[in-house]
Amino acid sequence: MFLKVENLKKSYKTGDVTTTVLKGVGMNLDQGEIGIILGPSGSGKSTLLNIIGGIDRCDSGIVSVDNIEITKLNDTKLTDYRRERLGFIFQFYNLIPNLTAGENIEVASNISISPLNTDEVLNAVGMLDKKHRFPKELSGGEQQRVSIARAIVKNPKLLLCDEPTGALDFSTSREILKLLQKINKDFGSTILMITHNTAISAMANKVYKVRSGEIVESMVNKTTMPAERIEW
Repeated sequence: MFLKVENLKKSYKTGDVTTTVLKGVGMNLDQGEIGIILGPSGSGKSTLLNIIGGIDRCDSGIVSVDNIEITKLNDTKLTDYRRERLGFIFQFYNLIPNLTAGENIEVASNISISPLNTDEVLNAVGMLDKKHRFPKELSGGEQQRVSIARAIVKNPKLLLCDEPTGALDFSTSREILKLLQKINKDFGSTILMITHNTAISAMANKVYKVRSGEIVESMVNKTTMPAERIEW
């Protein structure tokens, strides 16, 4: 099992008030699979993704990625995990505005142990001809393509996507989902995506529905749908 989450619990305390966000969550993905976590705002899906990504820590439970139990890592080892094994795609791109598309990707490449070639990655996301453009000169969909390229140039084993189509229109969203399927096929990346859009679940191998900090339903798709056929 490439990604294994067992009995994950997380609470936050504000003054005298304790808010329980995750209540013993469990899930798994095999290498090369696409997984989707579905849930409304406040369901705990972002917290779950952040713990898997080593951005947040759980109160108890186990997260294992490629046989590394990241819930046991100290801060230094957790930084190494994020740098060496993980790619993160955000909803709002988070590109550095005063760097070109190519330079934004090279920032990630320069801190990676075995990065892919920048031009190869730009070509894979259809942005090689815009390598020297700044983020303000790109559309939202183009910025998201650069964000995806920045994540995959690290050659990560796990690609985490936080609402990657949340800020995009329908047609652009479909193009981004097609691109993620292509990356999954071409680079063999295991992809875990959180979304509130149930239609996207058709492209995933495994789907987990989260509500109030619990997995309320899990589903395995024996056949997955190409993104261009998804309707919502």
